[in-house]
Parts: sequence; structure tokens; C-alpha cells
Amino acid sequence: MSNGGDPPPAKRAAHVDLNDSEIASGIMKGNINISSGEAMDATDIAADRRDMMVAEFERRRKARLVSVPTDDAEVKARFRMMGEPICLFGEGPVHRRDRLKELLAERGETFTSAAEKQAEEETKAKVEAQTDIWYHEGPAELPAVRRFIANYSLPRANQRLKAARIQQAKPDPEKYAKTQELHKNLRSLVSMASQIGDERPLSYCCFSPDSKILATCSWSGLSKLWSVPSCEEIRVLRGHSTRVGAMAFHPQATLSLSPSCANMASCDADGVVQLWNLESDTPIQSVGDHDQRVARVAYHPSGRFLASTCFDQSWRLWDLEKNAEVLYQEGHTAPVYSVSFQCDGSLVATGGMDACARVWDLRTGRCVMLCDGHLKSVLATDFSPNGYTLATGSEDNAVGVWDLRKKECVTSLPAHTNLVSGVVYEPQDGGYLVTSSYDNFIKVWSTTTKAPLKTLGGHTGRVMAVDISPDGKYIASVSYDRTFKLWAPE
Repeated sequence: MSNGGDPPPAKRAAHVDLNDSEIASGIMKGNINISSGEAMDATDIAADRRDMMVAEFERRRKARLVSVPTDDAEVKARFRMMGEPICLFGEGPVHRRDRLKELLAERGETFTSAAEKQAEEETKAKVEAQTDIWYHEGPAELPAVRRFIANYSLPRANQRLKAARIQQAKPDPEKYAKTQELHKNLRSLVSMASQIGDERPLSYCCFSPDSKILATCSWSGLSKLWSVPSCEEIRVLRGHSTRVGAMAFHPQATLSLSPSCANMASCDADGVVQLWNLESDTPIQSVGDHDQRVARVAYHPSGRFLASTCFDQSWRLWDLEKNAEVLYQEGHTAPVYSVSFQCDGSLVATGGMDACARVWDLRTGRCVMLCDGHLKSVLATDFSPNGYTLATGSEDNAVGVWDLRKKECVTSLPAHTNLVSGVVYEPQDGGYLVTSSYDNFIKVWSTTTKAPLKTLGGHTGRVMAVDISPDGKYIASVSYDRTFKLWAPE
């Protein structure tokens, strides 16, 4: 009995009788296909199709995320910029936008309008310019000026360091007691005098080196000298036809300098810088020629040079003995507003509306430090008498304290609720810092604890400037309310 799984005898015999010659004949005729061993894996085909589908979905997703303007002119301009046909046969604005979307998605780009592209290029150029410092070829007298400043500043630096070592060697209880006494006096500050300074807002104030005269400037173009502490008018200075921005006393004015010599300098919004003596109410000399507004002027500690900041993004150094410009320095990318000299005379700090302050070495002409921690314009700068600390006041309502040795900002004070218009260190040993603001207040800060010691209120308008008398007895402030005030301990 045969097994049910076996083929029938006839078929089994036919299978057995098939020989190699018949197989070869079938292959030759093409009736039989014999594989050479190659095979196509179905899983590879499926994977390739899946990858293609994923890529297509990703391309469509990117195309949906691309923003393209509805303005057909901008779409065509972008095609022209990319080197693609701006119009295909039978293509309308809607299809053209879709084609641009797909093209941008394929290239991984985003649409940028001409205005946005121009703004981006301007921002990039501004950043690049901010990292570049322009050094112009100076006059033939500049090397001699640099040597003079080096010879002048080095002995003063030695004296300053000797005094710092003596102060450092004092016992801690003695230094602590002195600090406590200073803080006690500062907490008792009150307004001891208030006077209307002009018919228009006052813009600036500064004390004479002997602390007996206060100079005020006004938007009316007038500057006035007042006696301290009686606040009686001494003289009205007439020489500007527009807003006076600042005034500065010669370091030896009212001390050893003759009253008939140039004892003061002032500047205005027309770019005019005038020199004044203590005997006349008209200027005795004009300094240089500025094309744009001059915001601040400052005397070098030697009294030989005058610095001016200009809205043409430069600051300049003038040799008053020769009435000649010896340095024209660019570097800021916006108008330069404030300027102050270090006590040795080797360094000068400038603050600009590019939200940066820069420290320059007058002996080499190099920018030795960039203070770029502020968010808005730097409107005030001042060096501490210790020679290595710089304070900056900004339109971002903050005061920055910078250490030149570390080349970094060591303290950032959220000082006011409006822009900071002035920062001044106590001129003898830098024991405290005074700031003024457009929030109508003056604040006194400890330089050791960085804490506020006293808030002085009394002005009904924004405080435009502040100063401390060289003997440390008085603080003066001028305001938009047309008044100036003297502050002193009770």
C-alpha cells in the first residue's frame, strides 16, 4: 500500500526521466529561467520608500513654516536674488509663492525682505565697527605731547601708590572708625541752600578748586558764578547763543593761576568751546572748530590740555598753550557724551551713546579697556582718587563700577528709576559716590559696602548734574526746575 504523500507512479517516472540535456535545451530556448544566486530583499525596497516619504513630509513641513510675503514684487525680487526664474509659463502669484516656499525649504533658508536685510547688514556693520578702533595719524606735536603726559603722570602715580601703602598699613580699627564717622555725616545731609539759577533749565554745575565758587550752566546760553555757601551771584558769563552743556575749572584756578588767565572752559550745542577768565563776563578765547554738538569738556590734571566730546562720534584733546588740536580720536560708534581724566593724568575715560565706555592711555594712544556692560547710553563717567576704579552712569538707570586692574565690572548698582545724569566720587579719598538722576533724586553711596547711605530729595524736576566740592564739605545739584541746591551735613 503506497503512502498518500507520494506522487503517482506515472508522474514520478516523468520526473526521474528528465535529464540534463533537456534542461539545457529549455534554458537555451528561454523557456526555463535559472537564477544566478542574486536576490532582491523586499525589506530594502520598503525602507527606501519609507525614507522617501519621510523626506517628502519633512520638505512639506518646512515649506509650511516658511513665511513668504503676499507682495508679488518682493517674491520676484527674492527669486532674482537667488538666481531662479522669476516667472514660469502660466504661473500666477499664488503658485509663485508656493514655488518660493518649496525652494526656500529645500535650501534651508528663510525669507528676508530688503528692509530686513538692510537692517541686518547695518547691525552687523555696527558690531564689526564696535570691535575696531580707528587710529588716525596725529600731528607732528603728538609724540612730544605723549612724552609730556608720561613724564607728568609717572611721579604722580608714585605718590598715589605711596599714599595707598600708608593707608593700607593703618590699623583696621582706625580705618573702620573713620569710615563710620564718614557714613554718619553723610546720613545727616540736608539742603542748606536753594537758589533759582536762571529763567530756563540748568544743565551743569561744578565747584572751583578752592571750593568757594560754584559755576552753573543754563539752556538760555548763560553761565553764572555763585559764591559758596552764601549762593550770591558773582558774575554772569555771556558768550554762548544756545544751550550750554558743561563747564570746567582749570585745576589751578582760584589757587595759583592768575585771574586774568583762562580759568574756565565751557561748551554748547552748536559745537562752540569758550575759555573764560575770572575778571570778565565775555570769553577770552575760542577753542577749535567742532561741526556738531559738544556735550562735555574736561581739563587734564596738568591744566595744559582740554578734552572735548563731540556728537560726530569723536573726542578731541587740545593743547591750550598752542591752541591746537593734538588728538582726534574715534572709536565709539555713536555720539560721545562724557569724559573724565584719571588723577595721574595718564588715562582718560569716555562714555558714548553706543552703550559703551572706553578707557584710553594718553601715553600710547591705545584703548586699554572697553566697558560694555550697559544697555543704553553712557552719560557720565568719573575716576576714583584711587586711580583704578571707574564709575559710569547710564540711560539704563544703572551705575557700573569698573576695576581697571581686573578689566571688568565689579559692581552694577540699580541706582535709580530713570536715567543717571551724573556720577561723582568724593575727590579726596573716594570714600563715597554721589549719583544724580532724572527721577528727581540724588543718592549717596558707600564705596566700601556699595550700599546707599542717603537719598536727597527736594528738586521738583529731573536732576541734570551733581558735583562735590574739593574740600568735601558740600554737594551741589542743578535741576530742570531751574534751581540749584547746596547739600551739607546738619
